[in-house]
Parts: sequence; C-alpha cells; structure tokens
Amino acid sequence: MANKLILVSHHLCPYVQRAAISLAEKGVPFERVDIDLANKPDWFRAISPLGKVPLLRVQRNGEETVVFESAVILEFLEETQANPLHPADPYTRARHRAWIEFGSATLNAIGRFYSASTEAGFLAESGSLSAMFDRVEAELAECIRNGPWFAGERFSLVDAVYGPIFRYFDAFDRIGDFGILDRKPLVRAWRKALSERASIKHAVAPDYPQGLGAFLQAKGSYLSSLIGRSDPATSPLQARSA
Repeated sequence: MANKLILVSHHLCPYVQRAAISLAEKGVPFERVDIDLANKPDWFRAISPLGKVPLLRVQRNGEETVVFESAVILEFLEETQANPLHPADPYTRARHRAWIEFGSATLNAIGRFYSASTEAGFLAESGSLSAMFDRVEAELAECIRNGPWFAGERFSLVDAVYGPIFRYFDAFDRIGDFGILDRKPLVRAWRKALSERASIKHAVAPDYPQGLGAFLQAKGSYLSSLIGRSDPATSPLQARSA
C-alpha cells in the first residue's frame, strides 16, 4: 500500500508552497489541510514541535511519521519519491542547497520590508532587498542559460523555493513601484517563467492574492499605509470585496 501524505498548511505560508510545488512536480498525490495559526488546533500542537507549518504527515503500515521544517520536507521527498528535483552532481547539489538557504533569507528580508513601521525603515529594507536580488542576478548570469530555470532546462528545488518569493512581488506591484527588481533582467525573466509554471500557480488557492492583500494592510506598517493610496481599481483589498 502506498504511503498517504498529508500536508498541514496555512493558506498564505510560502514555506508550505515549497512542499506543495515539490509534490506536484513529482506527481505525488497528497491531501492538504489548512489550519488557522492564530487558533492552532490541539492535534496540531501535539505533533508540531515548533508550532509552525508546514508539517508532512506520512501514514504507512498503520503508523504515522511527522516531518517538520520545509527544508527537511523537501529533502525527505527527494529521498523517498521519484522524479528528483535536485541535481545528481554533489557539487551542483550543494550549490543549489545554498541558494535555497539564500531564498529563506530573502523571505526574512521580505518580511522586514512589509513590516517596516517608518518610511526610513521601509526604504532601508527596500534597498537591502534590492541588493539581495543583485546577488541573484549575478548568480543567474553565471549559470549556463539553456532554459528558463535556475539550472537551465531542468526545473529544480531552487525554482520551487523562488516561485513563492516572487508571488509577494505580485502583491507589491499592485501597491506601488518600489524598483526592487529594476535593472535585473535575468531575475525578471525567471520570475515570469515561474509565474507561468502550473505547479506554482496551483500551490495557492484562487483567493490567495486577496488574502495576502488583506494580510499586508492589517500589518499596520508603512507599506500598509500605501495600500490606501493605491489605485482602487488595482488595490488588493478592493479586489477582495469584488
């Protein structure tokens, strides 16, 4: 009997999206269960050591194994499922793992950007985020560009990690032009290719943009204050009420 995989999720979590993308790319059937992190159910508290998502519940032979932390889940899927997304060469694989870590650092920087409470802090975080993508642009320039993905023709786990990252910029672009990805043509081309990938499109629910827009406005940050000034026709919160 095949293992049953249950992905415990929050509808906005980018780390959950990584796992969902990997599972989709591998063609592995799974069940997805969303929880409210502001009101965590008791069963979740009992099995989540860190109280965070994603969790992967693996049920086999009447027993359950719980895998937590997105990077560990990705590696577990690489070791247990077909259709690997990591490169076979250990040196290239190490490089990919390093850029996955850089992707996690980028998500942290994005969190600081949308949480900054003052204009000065917002501009500083914008500059820091832009500098991080300068590093990505330089890395992409070093790659053999035989295709649209980080490794060229072959979709990899690095792509699975950056798809959710760029999804934030879809929301930011509806609020204003912050120039973070300006003068980065390789990054912008990569972002476009990722946005069109089926596994990345389907890693979130159809109402994800509206949910993220509501989340950003509720932060009470400097970015939140800009949402009300944006064009009502394109505001994520206007879209939510449509």
